Amino acid sequence: MSTEARPERASVRLSPRTILLYAIGSLGTGGYATLPGLVLTYFLTDNLGVAALAAGLIVTAAKIWDVLIDPLIGAASDRQLARTGSRRGFMVTGALALPLFFALTFAVPPSWGPVAGAICVLLAFLATATAFSLFQVPYVALPAELTSSYDERTRLLGWRVVVLTASILLFGAGGPALRNAGDDPVMGYLLMGIASGLVIGIGMLIASRTAEVAARGTATATAAAVSSTWRDQYMSGFRALGRSQPFRALLGTFVLQALATGTMLAGAQYVATWVLRSEDAVTFVFVALVGPALLATPGWTVIARRVGKERAFAMASILFTAAAASLIFAVWTPGAWIYVSVAVAGIAYAGLQSLPMAMLPDVISHDERTSGPGQAGTFTGIWTAGETVGFALGATAVSLTLAMTGYVSTVAGATVEQPEAAVTGIVLSFSILPAVLMAASLLTLRRYRLRRDDIDAFASSDA
Repeated sequence: MSTEARPERASVRLSPRTILLYAIGSLGTGGYATLPGLVLTYFLTDNLGVAALAAGLIVTAAKIWDVLIDPLIGAASDRQLARTGSRRGFMVTGALALPLFFALTFAVPPSWGPVAGAICVLLAFLATATAFSLFQVPYVALPAELTSSYDERTRLLGWRVVVLTASILLFGAGGPALRNAGDDPVMGYLLMGIASGLVIGIGMLIASRTAEVAARGTATATAAAVSSTWRDQYMSGFRALGRSQPFRALLGTFVLQALATGTMLAGAQYVATWVLRSEDAVTFVFVALVGPALLATPGWTVIARRVGKERAFAMASILFTAAAASLIFAVWTPGAWIYVSVAVAGIAYAGLQSLPMAMLPDVISHDERTSGPGQAGTFTGIWTAGETVGFALGATAVSLTLAMTGYVSTVAGATVEQPEAAVTGIVLSFSILPAVLMAASLLTLRRYRLRRDDIDAFASSDA
């Protein structure tokens, strides 16, 4: 690997325009991460008549597909950077393709039957996942190329998380509202798919312009960063894991935390229905968890500037652990106080989203000192795959907990009463399980050794 072409990223303050353009990309991230999770399984089971197990397999297949293709897209994005000096091509392709495939995912009519419907949704959703990864993997790589400043990366990613949080709220409430806007559910899902897909795609297309800003501030990587075969592309990710101790520590922490937050999000509907005794309460649980992040993210940016990202990250993790653990008391005294604990977890959630994303560019810069530039996509491909695994296993952990505690499944319109052990299992999956996982992530975070002085030294030598 040649290391002659070093990045020449400015360490001055990023312009508000650059920060805004980059943050708008989280319209795509928030929409894609939120809406299918809320409505796709229900669309399959209650609109197309697909069996629940098959519906779950369709959603899981898309997650597995993401894990397989993300490292390949990361390596291909590095090749594109080496060849053209920009990652924008992949991002634009994903932004233009996603609205079509997202709309097609929800365009299948019930008259086609459950088998044909399931196959068509599977193919359309796999294409949607591919289009999203074409954008997301290079998008996550850009902060390392936009600035070498320790604090500017925190500022950039902090505003991105503000938009991400607003996007989650927008799609979480607006998507189902569009679906229910008319009397015809088939047209309602189609309208939701078209409108949401367009908003997601436009946000992604706008954010792709920051790739040109990064290209102007980065020397083109040498062609030695290129691996040609699929095996070499996967192996480049494993080599990155092997040589970068900070990356292993940060990725391990992030995956455990994705698993922790994934279990809490997956358990929210069950808590609403069987602990708070209202299906509609899931909206308030969701808002209580995500809403505070909208206000708290700038605060975590300030804390990180004063004490360092890794310490602020640890503080957010401890706060989330305490808030989640406090929810165990819902076994004995369920009530509206749950929203308070969830809101505290939401404040911590803002830091859990923004701080590791701001630390990842530091890890990439650290690796450049020994391995040369042009491999950010390799790192972000592995990172995105790890995030996908964490969130996917979160839902699996909740399902296993419910199964072990005797949860009784039902069909629409039927009334059942859950055994006491099942309700306890629901609370455990919403409290102790995420708390234990978050506490475990603190052990891996202790192994993260990069500090502000390390990154500032890199920035000074690159100037």
